[in-house]
Amino acid sequence: MTTKRIKSLVTAGLLVFSIRASAQSVERPNILLILVDDLGYGDLSCQGGRDIRTPNIDRIIDRGIRFTDFHANCPVSSPSRAAMLTGRFPDMVGVHGVVYPDGPLGYLSPDAVLLPTVLKSAGYHSALVGKWHLGHESPNLPNDRGFDHFKGFLGGMMDYYTHLHDGNNLDYMRHNHEPIETQGIHATDLFTDWAVEYLHEQKGKKEPFFLYLAYTAPHTPIQPPQEWEEKVKRREPGITEQRAQIVALIEHLDDGVGRVLATLEKNGMMDNTFIIFTSDNGGALGTGANNGIYRGSKGQMFEGGIRVACGMYWKGKIEAGRVTDNLALLSDLFPTICNAAGAQFSHPVDGINLMPTLLGEDQITNNRTVYWMRRRDAGGMIYYAARQGNFKILQNAPGEPFRFFDLDADPVERKPLDPDKDSPEIFRQLLQSQLEHIRLSGAVPWKKEE
Repeated sequence: MTTKRIKSLVTAGLLVFSIRASAQSVERPNILLILVDDLGYGDLSCQGGRDIRTPNIDRIIDRGIRFTDFHANCPVSSPSRAAMLTGRFPDMVGVHGVVYPDGPLGYLSPDAVLLPTVLKSAGYHSALVGKWHLGHESPNLPNDRGFDHFKGFLGGMMDYYTHLHDGNNLDYMRHNHEPIETQGIHATDLFTDWAVEYLHEQKGKKEPFFLYLAYTAPHTPIQPPQEWEEKVKRREPGITEQRAQIVALIEHLDDGVGRVLATLEKNGMMDNTFIIFTSDNGGALGTGANNGIYRGSKGQMFEGGIRVACGMYWKGKIEAGRVTDNLALLSDLFPTICNAAGAQFSHPVDGINLMPTLLGEDQITNNRTVYWMRRRDAGGMIYYAARQGNFKILQNAPGEPFRFFDLDADPVERKPLDPDKDSPEIFRQLLQSQLEHIRLSGAVPWKKEE
């Protein structure tokens, strides 16, 4: 590929990677990616939460690198998951909104290349335990899209004990393609048990593993085990019922993460496992979530809807206690994980390899334009956001005027700039770039072909 061609792809926002194994990736580490669901930015004790105790998740973040400017690719679930597993902006792979069993808000493109497919070429065994939310039938089931092992939930939300999908009374629990009976056990415990089971199965095997552990907590319905809720109420006098329930659900989740980490240690895997922890979007304020200082909620383009906690741990590679304010997104995990694994690919991705940041090297990550979008209904009503450096434009409803913010001067997005007076050239550039992205993504089908 010529230098001129590479520059043109960078300008268009489509950087082509052909990653070769480096000194950092020759050992082929195991990879554990923990994605939680609707976690508020401030709903970890290591993120400043004063009424919550999350020692196990804290351990990952505090003993590795903490990202303070990490973002989901959408303020709702399915698009963020699509971005993370493909390295693309989600509308570039057809996932514009939440994937429902009976609603055409998004359809994962058959041309999209998912992370486990690329890792397979580097000798990895890939497993998904937990939530999928990218399709309810073939060919968009986990085993169809590269995972060797799947034990979890196809849908987006469920009762934690009956495991029935809210609204249609269907159970989407599967072991690979087969339905399984699991009612009566809390879903967080199930997913933890299944992750531990998988780690024991992989002990002693020469092939490295990629385990994508996708918890449904703390998504609604907020159903913590009763003993966990009672423990929070005893410890936090004066806490509201609503807040006590979501704190308990998160602390129960943290306990599950601790069991997984303990299994890695018991099996002698911790020293060579690259661990990533993050969330698919921000917290839902209506459930009592805490998004820290940031304005907004799940479903919104304010930072509270898209800025998420993120930490990465890799013993001997990532210096403990490091903090970075480099801009990063879920879509960056695809090329980063491939670099760690020494897995090669040559198709276009929108994410960037964050390994220089992880290893303490100088890396500029905010000199790119990044985009968010969400399709809200089958009629095509969409709203958007875009960011270049510290400047951001956003909508929180289809068709409303774009608001313009300087996140350096106003990280809580309370003082919108006047696009006619304050940095008007930057506003026009961002808007034009957003419109061009809409044009490009408009060529990608987002409904299943009949």
